[in-house]
Amino acid sequence: MNRSDALKTPSGVLENRRELAYRALANGTMLLPAAAIQYQSRDGERRYHPDRELFYLTGVTEPGSVAVLSGSESTFILFVRDKDPSAELWSGPRLGPELAADRFQPDECYPLSELGDRLPLLLQRSDRLYWRLGRGGEVEPHITAALARTHLKGSRTGSGPRGVVDPGEVLDKLRMTKDAHELTLIKHAVEMTIEGHKVGAGKIAHGVGEWEIEAAINAAFRCAGGGGPGYGTIVGSGVNACVLHYVDNDDLIAKDSLVLVDAGAEYGLYNADVTRTYPSGGRFTQPQREIYELVDTARRAAIDFVAPGVSIAEVHDAATQILVDGLVGLRVLEGDPAELISEGEHKLFYPHQTSHWLGLDVHDPGDYARDGKSQILEPGMVVTVEPGLYFRPGQPKTPDAFEGIGIRIEDDVVVTAEGREVLTASLPSESSEVERLIKA
Repeated sequence: MNRSDALKTPSGVLENRRELAYRALANGTMLLPAAAIQYQSRDGERRYHPDRELFYLTGVTEPGSVAVLSGSESTFILFVRDKDPSAELWSGPRLGPELAADRFQPDECYPLSELGDRLPLLLQRSDRLYWRLGRGGEVEPHITAALARTHLKGSRTGSGPRGVVDPGEVLDKLRMTKDAHELTLIKHAVEMTIEGHKVGAGKIAHGVGEWEIEAAINAAFRCAGGGGPGYGTIVGSGVNACVLHYVDNDDLIAKDSLVLVDAGAEYGLYNADVTRTYPSGGRFTQPQREIYELVDTARRAAIDFVAPGVSIAEVHDAATQILVDGLVGLRVLEGDPAELISEGEHKLFYPHQTSHWLGLDVHDPGDYARDGKSQILEPGMVVTVEPGLYFRPGQPKTPDAFEGIGIRIEDDVVVTAEGREVLTASLPSESSEVERLIKA
């Protein structure tokens, strides 16, 4: 499957997603605009990144599009830009209403220029409008005008939306559980990511620029047919590994330092998210090995907890318990591990959660807890498992031997009916195997 084919979601899959959305909408109407075009500076356009919610329900990836989905009528109305030869000379061909109707199979398709006139009627039978405030771009004035008109007439006719609700109230829950098509794309992204990591690891050495590793990894993603990195590739050597979202990648790799690589390919708009930490000289020093193997033990323990019926909090707790026990054993922390966790003492060295949802967004939407209860894992959910320890220079309670060490190990895991599938299992994480990747 090439990149363009990966963006074509089967019509039956989209129809099923919309049917679930219609049921959740009830008498509401959802309006989903395309993502805005981003500019690097002045009129220099960046590569376009389609809105994930619009794509999820419709398959639409063209700028300037707006989808209107009615729960009461189970209809999908699409508005797209008209053909414009002058604009298309600079930015490429537009589908126009006729081709868009053929490709995306809406119930009706109109030029975007007609949105303002048609929207009040489309909202007339709705009791709520699902629309993300502040994200409408050039469409937003049409929406606010339509709301004003329906509000004015609604007081006399009893029609029109009486409230605005974030679309995430419907879509976040749907997107948390991946269908078979989504899992196929995520697995492709993971395969590309694993190869990219291996290419990058093979170039790690004393005196090499972090940017060179980044370039090699990102090139591998594109050469494999992916859309490139799903997020800013992190190559943090030495103390840079202690910065959780370090993306400058502008230092030279020092002798006997650690190199934390957090990189994931995007394929068909779906993402992988993988981290490994490598020794620049091909072998961990003793202090590095002690911390590395502690983190890897926590990773394995957390993965073992991933299963249907288990809460996402339990996965985090499993990793945290191993890390705190190990920090006490290494005399980094002193006291009863349960009390240390309760008091948050471990957050000096482990400040983030163990998992996040993964899919169309690298940090996919969905609640981790609601009404005080942690989200329960279900088959089809995809999560990361990424424990880490970071000993920032000058940080309290950091032994001299560990100062400057930053280690994170991250895998992508899908919840199955039987338990779990570690999608990234073929990328080594055991310390001796990681060393061999560098020696190669």
